Amino acid sequence: MTSHERLHRLYYHEPMDRPAAIIRWWGFRDDRSYDCLFRLMTEQSDWVEPWGAGNLIRDPAVSWAEEAGRRHLLRDADEAERYLNLPAAEIDGDVSEYFRLREQVGDRGIVLVSLGHNPAAKVACLFGSEEFAVMSVTDRDLLHRLTARFQAELLGLVDYLLERGVGPYFNICGEEMVAPPLHGRQDFIDFNVHYDRPIADRIHAAGGRFNVHCHGSVKSIIDCFPELGADVFHCFEAPPMGDITPAETKAALRGKVALEGNIQIADMYEKSPNEIRAQTEALIRDCFDDRRGLAVTPTASPFMPGRGADCFEQYRAMVETVTTT
Repeated sequence: MTSHERLHRLYYHEPMDRPAAIIRWWGFRDDRSYDCLFRLMTEQSDWVEPWGAGNLIRDPAVSWAEEAGRRHLLRDADEAERYLNLPAAEIDGDVSEYFRLREQVGDRGIVLVSLGHNPAAKVACLFGSEEFAVMSVTDRDLLHRLTARFQAELLGLVDYLLERGVGPYFNICGEEMVAPPLHGRQDFIDFNVHYDRPIADRIHAAGGRFNVHCHGSVKSIIDCFPELGADVFHCFEAPPMGDITPAETKAALRGKVALEGNIQIADMYEKSPNEIRAQTEALIRDCFDDRRGLAVTPTASPFMPGRGADCFEQYRAMVETVTTT
């Protein structure tokens, strides 16, 4: 089975010959200390190459928010009303880079189309997490209007991509910004499930699949990810970073959502290769008994400049453990 076939089966919930082994790498590529890791990703793991589609969105200028020292684009409800009166974002641009990457990756893997932040996260970024949390109590209807605006924007982006043959593997992130512990279960349903599901439905109607990235304490909302429309979920974090074990995640999502994870990125720098090997073996034992729906990968991308040599052997231990399963 080629890496492309294996990853396709992951996304479409079909039986796999082994778990996928993904080196999640969404950050810098110009750090020469990571050259060996790049070769491991492209030559020995199941290569998932991200392509960002967010640069096709041209948001309107917010002239009044350009003063020095401002932390966030919007500060209060009055500015939010002004923002809602701005013209809608324009969607335009060249998608040829996606097809170039797909040709480059070939049978070694897939190209994952990143839609960027989900609608609720876009709104949370306008105000910052603290102010968004306060306004979810004081100005909830206003937040809904803003979130609906960004939902329409992302639906337009998805249509633009599908019309040009881009797909079928799509990713969205940001749900963690309206999730426990800062927000409750109902907030997650109202602002994530409600607004993300139509985006997932649009992708599914075209035969595509939807990868959702969400950190945090997800145990109380784990059953929401099928309702949200997720086909693949990254990342399910055990304590102390999260509150759900791999076995609990598999039990909750078995047959509904494939799992991508879950080795803490700090462990790739701080643990020994043997410890990473043991974690990988345990993850496979807990989440691959049905021979489907698992990709082993860290919780985030490599993030420490100049320290590629400090994590390479750990990554290699992860990949070799999976590929010899």
